[in-house]
Amino acid sequence: MSLRERWHEEMQSAWLYGYVARAENDERKRKMFSALQTAARGQAEILAQAIRKSDAADPPPFRPTVRAHLVGALTVWLGPRRMRPVLAAMKVRGLSVYNAVAARPSAAGHSMPSSVEEVGARHRHTPAGTGLRAAVFGANDGLVSNTSLIVGIAGATEEPRMIVLTGIAGLLAGAFSMAAGEYVSVRSQRELYEHQIEQEREELEQYPEEEAEELALIYHARGVEMGDARAMADTTFADPERALRTLAIEELGVNPDELGSPWVAAGSSFTAFAGGAFVPLLPYLLRPAGDNLALVAALSGGALFTVGVVISLFSGRSALAGGLRMLAIGAGAGLVSHVVGRLLGVSLA
Repeated sequence: MSLRERWHEEMQSAWLYGYVARAENDERKRKMFSALQTAARGQAEILAQAIRKSDAADPPPFRPTVRAHLVGALTVWLGPRRMRPVLAAMKVRGLSVYNAVAARPSAAGHSMPSSVEEVGARHRHTPAGTGLRAAVFGANDGLVSNTSLIVGIAGATEEPRMIVLTGIAGLLAGAFSMAAGEYVSVRSQRELYEHQIEQEREELEQYPEEEAEELALIYHARGVEMGDARAMADTTFADPERALRTLAIEELGVNPDELGSPWVAAGSSFTAFAGGAFVPLLPYLLRPAGDNLALVAALSGGALFTVGVVISLFSGRSALAGGLRMLAIGAGAGLVSHVVGRLLGVSLA
């Protein structure tokens, strides 16, 4: 990225900080974003001086892009909290304050951070259940979609080979679609964060004092006294690698060590979906010539109830209620598919 492009990006982020500050109702956060706006303008001026030195000319007049105008308007309308991913992509920092622990002790047991290790600690590790959660929901998608597909085709025809071919096609099509979507999603997110982290590295090398002040402002917005916040930032910046990691966590809200592998995500999605989609197909593979609709319903119903119970572990709700709800959803989808299949089978006969 050229100096002029970096200057324009810094000016644009400063311009967007104004919209974020205007939309923010919390006084402490509003002051932080206003201060970050000033800091971004200062960093832009450093880049402008570098441009004058290399090109012997001033940067062109700043004009926000159409995208920036749209993001600014949406930020005022929806609020910064809802716009966090978009604002982060536009180089707006400090958004981790929306995930911060409370500044005062609360009934939930949160307390004000008192050291650099404590600030942002909740952002440093992905919850252990995230992979399991993704696998459970992937299996649920495969189970519901392929059960509906198989019972729908079974309503239209009694030909076992047609049902098996349709089930296999549904399994493969759904699994590859899920895998491709997950790969693109994780890959795009990883490239975005890698680009932003590299920007932070360049800025850390070019103007470390300004970056340290930005970090102190974020700490201050999260309940730390300004003097202590600056001391914590100085301690962090004594180690450049630690500083970069902390900036990524606090400014971008991402842990550089946990960006995720698109191939692992794709493989996990494929396996989870295929595993769920295989359940309703199993009776027709074991008994090709039998009347398997009741067995499909029983196996799929049991699997759906189990998935609902497992999902309740993440929601904290009743396991029985979670299982019955998932069973009802799957049964409703299967019933509609079967009725439609029978109607189409009759009309096409």
